[in-house]
Amino acid sequence: MDFSFFEIKDVLGDIKNLGEGGIDSLNFKNICIDSRTCLKNDLFIAIKGKNFDGHNFLPDVLNKGVKSVVIKEGMQKLLPDNFPCWVVSDTLNAFQKLTLLKRKKLSIPVVAITGSVGKTTTKEMVGEVLNKLGKIKLSHANFNNEIGVGLTILATDKEDKVLVLEMGMRGLGQIENLSKYSKPDIAVITNIGTAHIGLLGSKKNITYAKCEISKFLNPKGVVIIPANDLLLEETLREYWKGRVTKVELLNIENQNDSFKKDNNLRGFYNPSNKTILIEENIFEISFEGFHNASNFLLAYAVAKELGIDFESFNKFDFVSLGGRNKILKSVKTTIYDESYNASPESVKACIKTLLEKPRNKFFIFGSMQELGEESEKFHKEIFNLINNSDIEKCLFICDKKNKKIYTNYLKDKKKFLVLNNIKDVPKEINKSTKKGDSILIKGSRSWQLEKIIELIN
Repeated sequence: MDFSFFEIKDVLGDIKNLGEGGIDSLNFKNICIDSRTCLKNDLFIAIKGKNFDGHNFLPDVLNKGVKSVVIKEGMQKLLPDNFPCWVVSDTLNAFQKLTLLKRKKLSIPVVAITGSVGKTTTKEMVGEVLNKLGKIKLSHANFNNEIGVGLTILATDKEDKVLVLEMGMRGLGQIENLSKYSKPDIAVITNIGTAHIGLLGSKKNITYAKCEISKFLNPKGVVIIPANDLLLEETLREYWKGRVTKVELLNIENQNDSFKKDNNLRGFYNPSNKTILIEENIFEISFEGFHNASNFLLAYAVAKELGIDFESFNKFDFVSLGGRNKILKSVKTTIYDESYNASPESVKACIKTLLEKPRNKFFIFGSMQELGEESEKFHKEIFNLINNSDIEKCLFICDKKNKKIYTNYLKDKKKFLVLNNIKDVPKEINKSTKKGDSILIKGSRSWQLEKIIELIN
């Protein structure tokens, strides 16, 4: 999907050093920010990030024969004299403007997904469920920030039938910005939890941040949310006056209950065979747990919006991403790898799934980050849940400054061992487990718990 000189000029303004007769050569195949993948017919944008500066790689892209670049004011000295370039005050902002230009060229539905937990899993489920429509473009891994979302939009091509974007945030205004240059048609908010409460200060602020996804939503579009979250519903009304679909997952025992008249989309989950009954159709999914069934119900709601017809029985074998929904079996134990990240809500959901397993159950728990002043309270809630369960032992890993606090709280609770180095975990768990036992591994990303998995028998 080409970008003409005049399209880019309309977005970024006048070019420097155009020269005579140069316009015809300044049409571009793509927008690029990585010198390693940049081709001679691409327009390179030199973005400065936390750990890199694209301006340092200008010699590399010039050697590849690029015809023009976008640079920050004051960086012209890094280019040969009279080299055509757009000079801007903020190259990231320029990247986002050109991403919006690409978005406007797309004539396919755009689905945007955010939430405190479950974003990536829901995105992957949506992609698999929508495969009936043809080729689907998904955010790669967790490309969910201002650069990752932009790169996904720019990588969308004419064969793609739907674009599915994951949107994360680290503060107020960030999802609004992502919504501004992606202009979704369908927005999904998986849930409102307490992840990032240390950054945003309150659950209400987290709710505001997530509802920003609707700020630039297609007026004829829809927001899909979980039912029975009054704070979310009230906050969303401040942003969005259009259509809302509320989904509600219940246990299969509630199937014959009578419900008050509403428009909620309901599913009924049977954990014994991992099936979900939705509108007369049965779905079997490969991922375990009520939380994953809830994610699937959101994916179903997206598919329904896009007109997909399902059979009376449907089976989906989803692919596990690193540190999410991964089951590893060894001769001795079964490991449930949920190591990618952790929040109070996701930890509780994984514990609930672990408790459904037979034999002895063990939990390797890396402390949760970004909870601010609420951190101690949330950790104690998890400890009490574990203490009142049939989990055999919990190995809790925290930093040295908090070890004394949690050791004192857990001193009378025999099923806990507090550590401050993940290197000590394999030895402790290996001497505690027997053949047939189950081990759940979950913790914040900073612990990198996936590094110890291969050391566990």
